Amino acid sequence: MTTATATFGDVDIHYRDSRGADPVPVLLVHGMGSDGATWDRFAGSLAGRGRRVIVADLRGHGRSAHAPSYRFDEFGADLLALCDHLALDRVDLVGHSLGGHAASLVAQSQPDRVRRLVLEEAPLPLRAGEELGTLARRLPSPVELWHATTSLLRSPRATFAFDRSMTRSLLEQFRTPQPDWWSALPSMSASTLMVSGGPRGMVDPARLTAAMSGIPDGGAVTIEVGHSVHRDRPREFESVVSGFLDHGGRG
Repeated sequence: MTTATATFGDVDIHYRDSRGADPVPVLLVHGMGSDGATWDRFAGSLAGRGRRVIVADLRGHGRSAHAPSYRFDEFGADLLALCDHLALDRVDLVGHSLGGHAASLVAQSQPDRVRRLVLEEAPLPLRAGEELGTLARRLPSPVELWHATTSLLRSPRATFAFDRSMTRSLLEQFRTPQPDWWSALPSMSASTLMVSGGPRGMVDPARLTAAMSGIPDGGAVTIEVGHSVHRDRPREFESVVSGFLDHGGRG
């Protein structure tokens, strides 16, 4: 894969591109505290099947630059800017955790651009009227702590490159109701697959059911392994997601 950096506004975004003639490339987006290397196995599998694969490092992660702010809409805008930069009129998006949420914003803002969308363990925002308790707002959950610890052990380079100043802002955004996100679900025309890690993951079952009812062409699968399905159950993830990318939710 070739490596490059593109500047969007005041942020340099690093990405890798397998190139090739695939008319609908696959853009892979990692989660908070990780980087594009988390996709190496899956990216290699897709490329071996003839897919063009693009792997991005989000702002404040990996080899991309730190940024003055880390709003959800900025992560989504960076992905759209990368698509523009690479002249991608149509794309399949696969995002894990924060990357999945950013990918969902792309699918909501430019529905015709995203053909297929995979949201792996993307924490679903609170709905209008939902609240977290004071303690939950102040402390990370055991799942978040476990994922951070295992990520440090498995990928120390990504952990040390991560701009930890974004953590408070991102957690607060995830813990604040986002009614606009929910109201935009019907606008998503992409065939969408939500991948949950089960009870040890971060996807709230009630919100998952609500999201599935709002997405016109949506489906869900559970692989009970926790928050990083692609990392901890790579064969199952590849089987499910590669098949979905080939055929979509309706075959």
